[in-house]
Amino acid sequence: QVQLAESGGGLVQAGGSLRLSCAASGSIFRINAMGWYRGAPGKLRELVATITSGGSTNYADSVKGRFTTSRDSAKNTVYLQMNSLKPEDTAVYYCNAEIHTTWDLPSRDYWGQGTQVTVSS
Repeated sequence: QVQLAESGGGLVQAGGSLRLSCAASGSIFRINAMGWYRGAPGKLRELVATITSGGSTNYADSVKGRFTTSRDSAKNTVYLQMNSLKPEDTAVYYCNAEIHTTWDLPSRDYWGQGTQVTVSS
């Protein structure tokens, strides 16, 4: 069994910063890509940022230059540093990871429970 635990959400004023963390735990053989998505509960989630096991990153156009994702593979943890936050960044942020639980099975997607980020104007 695999769990993803997010932390770091909260309320911040426009122009401020927050740092989200997501730690994967449980029966993990290898983690491929990790990333962050956002949206409202029950609604379609949009990609925010992803990072491969090799460190290559990809960002949504709306966050380029303001958000930075990184990972600590030794800790099975991914981070999202969010700077120059805008009210339109308000959403529930979900962590995602492609995880192999054994060497002989394909990877599957796992999701965190989500953490609320609210940016006030």
